[in-house]
Amino acid sequence: MKNPIVICFGEILWDLLPTGKIAGGAPMNVAYQTNNLGMQSRMISRVGADVLGQSLLAFLQEKGVATDLVQIDSNYPTGVVNVSLDEKGIPSYEIVQPAAWDHIELTKTMLETVSNANALVFGSLSCRSEGSQKTLLALIEKAPMRVFDVNLRQPFYTQELLETLLPMANIVKVNDQELDILAEWYGIEGSESAQMDALQKKFGFDRIIVTKGEHGAACLSQNGYSSVPGVSVKVQDTIGSGDAFLSGFLSQLFAGASDQECLHFANALGALTATKAGGTPNISAEEIQAFFASTSRP
Repeated sequence: MKNPIVICFGEILWDLLPTGKIAGGAPMNVAYQTNNLGMQSRMISRVGADVLGQSLLAFLQEKGVATDLVQIDSNYPTGVVNVSLDEKGIPSYEIVQPAAWDHIELTKTMLETVSNANALVFGSLSCRSEGSQKTLLALIEKAPMRVFDVNLRQPFYTQELLETLLPMANIVKVNDQELDILAEWYGIEGSESAQMDALQKKFGFDRIIVTKGEHGAACLSQNGYSSVPGVSVKVQDTIGSGDAFLSGFLSQLFAGASDQECLHFANALGALTATKAGGTPNISAEEIQAFFASTSRP
C-alpha cells in the first residue's frame, strides 16, 4: 500500500523527565514515528491555549505531522506527565489532571478524516474522561482498521473499559505485563501463545501483538504464531519504545510483509528508540535502515 494514512487519537503532552521536557504521549509518539517511516500521519487531540500547547503544535508541524485536528482549549491546560526512571531506564508516570486532551470534541471533519484513513490508532488512557471517550467511540465506528494499543496506566483503566474497546479492535498490542493482567482477569492459563489465542477467540480481533522488551515480541493472527528474540542494546530509557514498535509493525504490514517480517523490523525500531532519550527522538531513515540491517534476520 502506497502512502497509507494513519490517524492517532488521544493524549498529546510534555513528558517532564529529570533532564528536561520531551514531547510525548503514546498516540503522539506513534504519529511522529509513522510519519518518520514515510506514512501520512495526523493527530486528533487537544492542547491548552498556553505556551506548552503552542510548543507542541510547533514540534509536530516541524516533524511533518498534520495538526489541523488538534483542538485548542481555553479552559484546560496542555497535558504534562512527571516521569521518573529506574536504574534500567524503565519509566514510572504521574499523569497530571486536568488536561486539555481529556476534552476532545467530536467534529464532522474528524469523522470524515477517519473514514478515509487506512487506520485509527488509540489507547485506553484517552478514555479516562467521558468527553474524549465518547468522541473516540464515535470515531472507532468509522475507522476501516482499528488499532488498539492497550497501554494500561494506573489508575486510569477498568476491566469494563477494556471489554468495551477490545471487541472493537482489529489489531491489539499489549506488553507482556498487560497480557498477564488480561489473562488473570479471565482465568486464562498456559503458554504465551495459548493466552494470546484465548483472548483472540474471546474478543474476536484479527491480530494480537505482545512486546516483551529485551525478550523480543510475538504475534498471533490467522497466519499463526510468530516470534522474534530481543535485540541487545544499551538502554537510555524505554519511553516510547512500544510506540516505535507499533509504528514499525504497521509500516511493514501496509507494505505487505509477513507477521515475522513485521515483528523483526518493529522490534529493531523499538530497540533503537530505547537507546535514545524520550519517545520522540530524532532518528533518520538511514539510521533506522543501518540498525535494522545490523540485527539478525528472522
